[in-house]
Amino acid sequence: MLLKACLNGGVRRAEHPAVPITPAELATDAARCRLVGALAVHVHPRDRDGRESLAGPDIAAAVDAIRRACPGLPVGVSTGAWIEPEPAARVAAVRGWTVLPDFASVNAHEPGAELVAGALHERGVGVEAGVWTVEAAADYRRWRVPCLRVLVECMRPEPADALADAAAILGTLPVDAPPVLLHGEGPATWAVLAEAVRRGLATRMGLEDIRTLPDGSPAAGNAELVAAAVALGAG
Repeated sequence: MLLKACLNGGVRRAEHPAVPITPAELATDAARCRLVGALAVHVHPRDRDGRESLAGPDIAAAVDAIRRACPGLPVGVSTGAWIEPEPAARVAAVRGWTVLPDFASVNAHEPGAELVAGALHERGVGVEAGVWTVEAAADYRRWRVPCLRVLVECMRPEPADALADAAAILGTLPVDAPPVLLHGEGPATWAVLAEAVRRGLATRMGLEDIRTLPDGSPAAGNAELVAAAVALGAG
């Protein structure tokens, strides 16, 4: 079972002091997470001002640093529309990357999602289709772009709601769909991870999704969260 460490997302230092921001910090954290059981990492590279970025130099700096520290560890990035709202600009950014991540997530509900996915596929980057709702699952099913994985992303905070969304979305996916990675966010994160383990699905864990351990105590950082996920059967 794939366990991916989601190292930073849009989390700021004010939200957690150990969130990795710079390429060197991402590389160090990726190595720590690998040691405790992560089989891949997902990162949101930042520019010099700490803003999430799709710019080629920022992608290259983060991906290169992680690969130097963790040879062979698959590295993925986000292409979320909040980073660059214009679909054409997201496509242009992908086409301008000089260092390619192993995979990148594309949220199926966002404008221009299939165009961004197509640009990634053309570059040889594995596409992860991010599906947040049953409606987004229908959008994804219309894609003509091959995907590496489908990310079933349960964003509602209440565990019962998130688990209901998981069941509903999973029930809409075709039997020949790519492998599924199931995860939650916020208070529902650990409940959805347990459901992924129960179903034998890939999952993820890290400061992007939650900053507390299963018992509610604050997590020191990504490695502690990943180790807790492994102890619960992920990975």
